[in-house]
Amino acid sequence: MSALPHVRIIDGVSPDSVPFSELIAEGRPVLMKGVARDWPAVAAGAESPSAAIDYLKRFYGGAPVTGFTGPPEIGGRFFYNDEMTGLNFTAARVRLDEYLDGMAAHLGDDQASSYYVGSTDVDGYLPGFRAENDLPLAEQDFAKQLLVSIWIGTRTTATAHYDISNNMACCLVGDRRFTLFPPDQVANLYPGPLEPTPGGQVVSMVDFRSPDFERFPRFREALAAGQVAEMSPGDVLFYPALWWHHVEALSDFNVMMNYWWNDVASHLDTPQNTLLHGLLSLRDRPASEKAAWKALFDYYIFGEAEEAGAHLPDHAKGPLGPMDEMTARRLRAMLLRRLNR
Repeated sequence: MSALPHVRIIDGVSPDSVPFSELIAEGRPVLMKGVARDWPAVAAGAESPSAAIDYLKRFYGGAPVTGFTGPPEIGGRFFYNDEMTGLNFTAARVRLDEYLDGMAAHLGDDQASSYYVGSTDVDGYLPGFRAENDLPLAEQDFAKQLLVSIWIGTRTTATAHYDISNNMACCLVGDRRFTLFPPDQVANLYPGPLEPTPGGQVVSMVDFRSPDFERFPRFREALAAGQVAEMSPGDVLFYPALWWHHVEALSDFNVMMNYWWNDVASHLDTPQNTLLHGLLSLRDRPASEKAAWKALFDYYIFGEAEEAGAHLPDHAKGPLGPMDEMTARRLRAMLLRRLNR
């Protein structure tokens, strides 16, 4: 692929001065250089992969994690098999310390299998790690909704996908490359099946290593809209919810920690469920009906939140008024009754 423009880069941000509100308002990826450079995990990785592994083991509590292992021929790209009858790797519950030893035994071997531990809860499996390596987020409005995960592996590739949450990705060990695309590029990225998926989210069917432009011609348009973030240990990348991201771990041993959150009330449901129900209820209706439903959705959902109920007295607004926790519970109960008919 041709070189893509870099995301906006800012220097001089300390862990306690990350401008979360400004980043969310801007709504675009931003790479902050060196924010986590003083974390002990980064220092251990700078010493050697074995020092980083020993450092991780200090915090491991013994609970099994999920280890993903792919044969050498996949080149670290966790994806589907050639026939798309399944995935090209295996998943198993493993002890993290033993799995790390397996990685260490094959570092630098180009013919070795690929090893990957993805999206593993830091506090649950590595208690105490965040006491030494963390962004100070307690004062943020979204702090109670944070999901903090760790990603550990060899030279692996997570094929382009989107997440439903904002993301703050901290590169701790090894170099990483993120290739990012705005949400409106979904059609040009040729999403794969809703299930199964390699990692829980729909992924692009395009092999970024060698794109087949005859099969996926609109991928050129995606590339025209893409950006890249080249990350070194200590760098922190922010990107908004629903941005597609293709993630390459470029070193023999790699560790990343990320923070996921949504800047909304916790009682709101995930729009991913709405999308699935839309497939069930709307997609295959006649075009004229779909156009009419689009007008209704624009009015009730995508317009100003207050508009649909503005002409009604407060006691009659129901879910057309402010969506507090009690209103959300009542609406969810009504949906469940209707779905279970």
